[in-house]
Amino acid sequence: MPGKYPGTLALDSSKASFAFKYTSVFASDTNWIGIYYAYGGGPDHGAYVQDSLTWAWAPASGGTVSVSPDKLRSGTYKAYLLAEGGYQLLAKPLVVNLGHRSDLALFTDSFTTHNARQGEAFTANVGNLVNRAGDPHTHFSAEELDCWAEVDEQGIISGVPPADASDTTLHVRIQNDATIVRLRVLIPVRKHNETLVEQLRVLSFNLWVGGQPVNNHHEKQIRFFAQENIDIVGMQESGGGHGIRLARALGWHSWQGPDVAIVTRYPIAEVLEAPAKSGAVRISLDGTKSDIVFWNCHLGYDPYGPYDFCFDHMSFDKVMQREAQSGRTPEITAIMESIKGDIANADHVPLFFTGDFNAPSHLDWIDATKDQHCGVGYTEWPTSKRPADAGLVDSYRVAHPDPVSQPGITWSPNYLENNGRKEPMDRIDFVYHKGRKLVVKSSKALVVGKPTAQPNHADNEWTSDHKAVLTVYKIMA
Repeated sequence: MPGKYPGTLALDSSKASFAFKYTSVFASDTNWIGIYYAYGGGPDHGAYVQDSLTWAWAPASGGTVSVSPDKLRSGTYKAYLLAEGGYQLLAKPLVVNLGHRSDLALFTDSFTTHNARQGEAFTANVGNLVNRAGDPHTHFSAEELDCWAEVDEQGIISGVPPADASDTTLHVRIQNDATIVRLRVLIPVRKHNETLVEQLRVLSFNLWVGGQPVNNHHEKQIRFFAQENIDIVGMQESGGGHGIRLARALGWHSWQGPDVAIVTRYPIAEVLEAPAKSGAVRISLDGTKSDIVFWNCHLGYDPYGPYDFCFDHMSFDKVMQREAQSGRTPEITAIMESIKGDIANADHVPLFFTGDFNAPSHLDWIDATKDQHCGVGYTEWPTSKRPADAGLVDSYRVAHPDPVSQPGITWSPNYLENNGRKEPMDRIDFVYHKGRKLVVKSSKALVVGKPTAQPNHADNEWTSDHKAVLTVYKIMA
């Protein structure tokens, strides 16, 4: 067969944006064209990496097909002609621009990298923080001429901080044709004899099916992570490769499961065995000198305990029976069995456990808060009681011991009504920890802006139907 590919793919410039002419020797009604970010995530090697951003069928042996760009912002993408609903390449992938190249825009005006240290090689990637990443006409450079850190044309920062280096600010110039934007990059620099990482900003974040119900969710998520200077995120509802997508954009590292993901600015040294509905990794904060273990979960959601109590007025025994029926009780039991070795070793290797547990906490449902919970007092929710009994610490309740004055509600900022009834408001997202080296500096449930309740949520700055939980830790020597 002549050529590397059994077909062709080209942009039809005579038609509206994202109209493609294609041919294929292998005709099939299930051949398709998928659109991905140009900087990565597509099936360049003929295998699934993450879901396409948008797509359309490309039937028969050739023709012209339009792929809807309605949910895409102006930017640079890559189109793939793929075989029979799968990921075999039928044509050479094609870099395409939506909108005019003059629409060059940053997802965030400023960005903080991982820590550097005097005398040690440093590298970071800021090349995907712009909407035209992957366009060969997009070029990066540093405006500082006399700095230990250099920036190459793809946005890779590299260098070795000298013995007198301190926190370093770079102004990165990004140009596409005649349009120029500037990104402020802060590189925290530690002294040669200092611990590389003394603080961690840990986030638990349900993405809400990747953030897809909200317009321009990709850039809004990136902006949120950058503004809050997050170090590690336990993500839920990230299936389809959303953890991979966000890690690529941030220049970070990721582990992606069918639903949960872990995204970190520090390298993943090992993927650990974990039961269903969870994932776990070992993260190296400073080579082999300082490791942590990070678990993340997303437990079953139906039936939901607060509905059983507040809407259907079930007894405690019935609600607990349905907690098991939801899958949550056996799921947390299996996770706690798997995590017990990490708990035992947590004084040596600190342990974190994030997640959307889809159930409240026994620390919140107490007699003093029963007016907040449809008259129900102390309730031993298995999904919080079992981690606590195993020695895990609820970081939010360390920072805010009083559930009366600080309920810490995470469900929900935009689901306020439920079939004409008031939606029960609860804290169902958590950041747990264990280890003598960890000190909680602060913890909060947060959103960006003021989310509009569904069904009018599409233009929210906040891309989830949960609040996220951010805990800041000091790591002691």
